[in-house]
Amino acid sequence: MKKLALPKLSYSNDHPQHSAKRQIVVSGLVLLFLITVTVLVILYGKGYRLFVQEGEPKLTKTGILNLSSTPTGAEVYVNDHLTTATNGTLNLTPGKYTIKIRKDGYADWQKDYEIHKEVVSDADAVLYPTAPSLQSISTLGIQSTIIDPTGTKLAFNISSDSAKKRNGIYIFDMTSRNFPVLAGGSSATQIADDTIAPFSKAQLTWSPDGKQILATITNAANEQTYYLLDGGTLNTNPQDITAIYSVTMDLWKEQRAEKEAARIKSLKPDIQKFAKKNFRIIAWNVDDNKVLFQASQSAQMPVFKKPRIIGNNNLYEQRSLQEGSIYVYNIKEDFNTRILENIPKVCTVNDPECDCSDPTKCSPPLAWFTDSAHLLYVHDKQIKIVEDDGSNMTTVYAGPFIEKYVFPWPDGSKIVMLTNFNNPDVSPTLYSIGLK
Repeated sequence: MKKLALPKLSYSNDHPQHSAKRQIVVSGLVLLFLITVTVLVILYGKGYRLFVQEGEPKLTKTGILNLSSTPTGAEVYVNDHLTTATNGTLNLTPGKYTIKIRKDGYADWQKDYEIHKEVVSDADAVLYPTAPSLQSISTLGIQSTIIDPTGTKLAFNISSDSAKKRNGIYIFDMTSRNFPVLAGGSSATQIADDTIAPFSKAQLTWSPDGKQILATITNAANEQTYYLLDGGTLNTNPQDITAIYSVTMDLWKEQRAEKEAARIKSLKPDIQKFAKKNFRIIAWNVDDNKVLFQASQSAQMPVFKKPRIIGNNNLYEQRSLQEGSIYVYNIKEDFNTRILENIPKVCTVNDPECDCSDPTKCSPPLAWFTDSAHLLYVHDKQIKIVEDDGSNMTTVYAGPFIEKYVFPWPDGSKIVMLTNFNNPDVSPTLYSIGLK
């Protein structure tokens, strides 16, 4: 059998060179692609966006606005144009914008922003219901109530003709989920009854550490007796401190003064000096990094921290203090905002010029809300919540209530108030205003 002759294959001497060149070209293209993608990612992260202007694509620097709301899923209007929904981000060309966030059943939230290129700003809206739920959290009539320094416990006295055995002073822990108060007797702790004295009619004051209650009882001759009560248990033998009342009050004032001095001392020396001269401090927030104050005189607040923090909404900053106006100073960010225009002097227990023997006479109209980003404002028979930059003052309740007895719930989900809904035949009771 004849064998077939196979053709000889010829190999070009330059084949390895062509292969090497192709590898170099491919590697170069891959490297170029990676560099291009990296550059685009960096530009995108800095806020650059490709826009079509006058029919031509242009790469433009933008600023980023982070949008969030509680509850989520709210509509976002940019200069009155429905643009997106929360939660998300918007890339906006530099300039001033009015941002409105809306959701059915909730009050509108609105704030102005100045967007800067390559700067991230935050729009965090807390929306409050237009028709908040009301719920009774006490089952018996309440004479008066006062919140402790930690903002977690209410002291109140029961004075009921129909349930005299329960009359006395009670402590309700608001972190407890058990309510209504006194429905079964387990959600409030009785610390005094009317066996020894009419504690159901007493005026109540918390000690600076929130562990004791001063009960002031006034008789028909307008004579006062003072009892010091343990705030954690039933006081079967209440301690009468009438003889040492002044000493006790001086001690409490000293404790408050020491705490206030420690807070002031934590500030930088230049801020300390300015605050001592120009601040009438109303309240510190829970973290002691923001202070609510009334300007004791008109002054220009210098910039203490340089460079300024990027991303703050400077449209709301107010460094020109007007005597009598109310402000919030953010210590960490060196940022000052005005909440209220000039109002009469606000008295507090820390002010030596104020007589706060009756705590309700030293109840400021403004108090910190639990999130430290809002304030509770009780004024003109309305309960309002306002942001700590003075924006979005929202009325959450406009019905009847006793103005001196309004307190925020520790988790911010409710506001507690004392009311009888203007019914003179009914003793006031505690109600909660649902915010979530």
